[in-house]
Amino acid sequence: MLHLTLRQLEIFCAVAQTGSTVAAAQTVSLSQSATSAALQQLELALGSQLFERVGRQLVLNDAGRALLPQALDMLEQARAIEQAFSGKGSGLPVRLRLAASTTIGSYVLPPVLAAFARSHPQVAVDLQIANTAEVAEAVQALEVDLGLIEGTSHWQGMEVQPWLRDELVIVCAPQDPLARQAVNKPVGAAALRQARWLLREPGSGTREMVEHALLPRLHQLPAAATLGSSEAIARCVAQGLGISCLPRVLVQPLVDAGELQVLPTALPRMQRHFSLLQRAGKRHSPALAAFVQACLQFAPGERV
Repeated sequence: MLHLTLRQLEIFCAVAQTGSTVAAAQTVSLSQSATSAALQQLELALGSQLFERVGRQLVLNDAGRALLPQALDMLEQARAIEQAFSGKGSGLPVRLRLAASTTIGSYVLPPVLAAFARSHPQVAVDLQIANTAEVAEAVQALEVDLGLIEGTSHWQGMEVQPWLRDELVIVCAPQDPLARQAVNKPVGAAALRQARWLLREPGSGTREMVEHALLPRLHQLPAAATLGSSEAIARCVAQGLGISCLPRVLVQPLVDAGELQVLPTALPRMQRHFSLLQRAGKRHSPALAAFVQACLQFAPGERV
């Protein structure tokens, strides 16, 4: 248990600098009697006298001279903490713990993190990439400060803030028979039912959104293969192993390079949301509030 207070140290430094409790009282906005009492309490707590009286002046003794630089240093650190959290300073060096679903962590967050690092160099970020279910579990267990997920959360006690809107597109290899078929007319539901689908694992936000969008129209979506990475799926599709439904933000570079083709279909346009996820009632620290703001200001897709 601590027996010292910052206020006592502040009064001690004021007396040391002014040479009397009367002058120090004006500096610390206390009465002379309260200033003297605080100084006596400090000496009692330390078990040592800190001043010698020389006429009307209080002069530091050897113990007081030893304490003064340490007390000044502690007060300076306390002021730095106050300034950091007042919004007037650059902030304390802190670490934010984030978890993001695979697509967001790999394709959306990197430029956000780069911009945030430039504007808040005192804040370090630890990023965990997992599927949406695992991100939500980490947020719920308070293992991370913020989650960034695809779709919505089904977990109780969560606050979900819509962030971006992304499009889901059906892709195939340029040499796939469905690509040749689509030259004449959009591919219909019957042909899509017979295709070899490459899908994400259960628990993935992309898998959930794909099933939500396609099952009402195709009635079945058998997986020829299940992979734990959307990027791996895109690469396998480019090799002609099947077709898939993936985020446009992920596949567009491969489409631009001619390795993938967006398959025209008779299905309606498919969209899904990216969201910011935190445990209900969690208060934002200044660093976390700044990161959320950086996310909201950055929009590689359409803002919700």
